[in-house]
Amino acid sequence: MDEELNAGQHQLPLGAGDKLRAAREKMGLTVAQVAAETRINQRHIGMIEAGDFASLPARAYAVGFSRTYAKVVGLDDAEIAREVRAELAMIAPRDTRALTFEPGDPLRVPSARLAWFSAFAALIALIGVAFFVSRFFFAPEAELPFVTDQETASAAVPASVPIAAPTTGGEVVFTSLEDGIWVKFYDQNGAQLMQKQMAKGETYVVPGSAVGPQLWTGRPDALTITVGGREVPRIAEREQIVQDVPVSAQALLARPQQGAQPAVQTPPTI
Repeated sequence: MDEELNAGQHQLPLGAGDKLRAAREKMGLTVAQVAAETRINQRHIGMIEAGDFASLPARAYAVGFSRTYAKVVGLDDAEIAREVRAELAMIAPRDTRALTFEPGDPLRVPSARLAWFSAFAALIALIGVAFFVSRFFFAPEAELPFVTDQETASAAVPASVPIAAPTTGGEVVFTSLEDGIWVKFYDQNGAQLMQKQMAKGETYVVPGSAVGPQLWTGRPDALTITVGGREVPRIAEREQIVQDVPVSAQALLARPQQGAQPAVQTPPTI
């Protein structure tokens, strides 16, 4: 009898919240990462995953938040919205339900500390502007020394300092060192270029036409980078969440070269 009951329980269809949670875990994302991407409060995400849609501020928020969540984890947002509406239709409406923002939601109501900090920052900015204006307009004039044409030329281009050649950049290629490395590439406007779990040895070429390409991943230490065929330092040397990291050829070549390994010199054959 118990086995029949357990079998019946396993056959129950997954709710919208269960599907969203399963998709998030499959992608290796945490609730905090989903909250940062969707701008949805972590407490509300927990309600969605638990199927407790009635505890959200209103029906419109339950449907809207779920659709946004579905897009981030790669599910059909229209299908998830239909399932959420169906689940809400089965829940009896609460008599004293407020249809306004919750006052404890930190994403929508600024704290008193934030207000004081903003006022203090504005005051500091005004003091800085006043100091600059006073120095610029009221500083005593001084006679400038006479500079010959030869001195001007020498100062413009010092003879002992070589002029660096401009950096041309090249094709940017990311290679995964392990299996299941989740990455997301997108441009400066937030338009997605690629999002997946890369296999070991799999490569991704950042489109040269992408405007301001950026990277979001939790394993920057497992991604090698080459620019124009030349290896450059990784984004980070340990496991950590990085987001909005510029990955154009110019941005990667301009990064500090700290941590880069010196090239191994092969002794000449005698």
